[in-house]
Amino acid sequence: MKGTKPNAGKISKNRRKKLIYCYIFILPQLALFLAFTIYPIIMSYVYSFFNWSGYGSLSNFAGLENYAETISDPFFWNAFKNSFIFMFFVVLIQVPLALVIAILLNSSWLKGATVYRTIYFLPVVTTTAVIGIVMRFIFGAYKGLINEILIAVGILDKPIDWLGSMDTAMMIIILVGIWKTFGMKMVYWLAALQSLPKELFEAAKVDGANWLQTFRYVMFPLLLPVGSVILLLSSVNALHVFDLVKSMTNGGPAFHTDMVDLYIYRYAFEGGGMPRAGFASAAGVVYGFAILFVSLILGIVVKKTGGKQSSH
Repeated sequence: MKGTKPNAGKISKNRRKKLIYCYIFILPQLALFLAFTIYPIIMSYVYSFFNWSGYGSLSNFAGLENYAETISDPFFWNAFKNSFIFMFFVVLIQVPLALVIAILLNSSWLKGATVYRTIYFLPVVTTTAVIGIVMRFIFGAYKGLINEILIAVGILDKPIDWLGSMDTAMMIIILVGIWKTFGMKMVYWLAALQSLPKELFEAAKVDGANWLQTFRYVMFPLLLPVGSVILLLSSVNALHVFDLVKSMTNGGPAFHTDMVDLYIYRYAFEGGGMPRAGFASAAGVVYGFAILFVSLILGIVVKKTGGKQSSH
């Protein structure tokens, strides 16, 4: 026993030394996280109780006035509705479609799958604002690529202002949003597919199951827990669409594509005169609680589906 004490002390000392080095390396990242994430979040709650322009000291206490104005503002609820419409259709179309493409790209018979994966993933790593500007020219009313093609093939007689019409602007934003982040959802599904045990699929094939039966009774139950996580991530991410809308329509026409992120930005940095950072903070807090509620609901779905898998 006596002989083991120095050895144990030496191991403890080495471990302590490694931990110190780990904390030293983590410290810069932790400092940046506290300064640029935690501190702004805390201060946004503080600012929301003041009539503050973003300049000078916090002296004009407003209490709950900013929250009352936010809740009673029809433009806020218009942006709120648009944000959830965008999220609903993006998730509804993108998540299952990404699964279909991922299954195809994971097939052994497909040649050049790596090339296709790269093509699908390229929009993800492209700056969203740049995509928005390019799309504004592609869907432009005059000399826009889409109008030129449709007129050339005889589908249209005259150009359509895709981003300037209330009937089409939101649809275009949704389609571009689906295309922009499609590659990331595809990668999520690919990772899930490649983690599935091949023995189960071989057993299903031996039992005479066709592809549809294999998907329904083998693949889908195994993918369900991962799918619920993808659903959660996709929904939360789709509720933040500032840069795409700002660069494509700036919330127009007539606020028809206005989103809450853009609404907050407008009051915090533009304001039509003096910015209203306090009011914008209150709107951000209200929207943040709405996103938290959605996250909690989807989190319950994730927990339930994960539990089902573990119980089998």
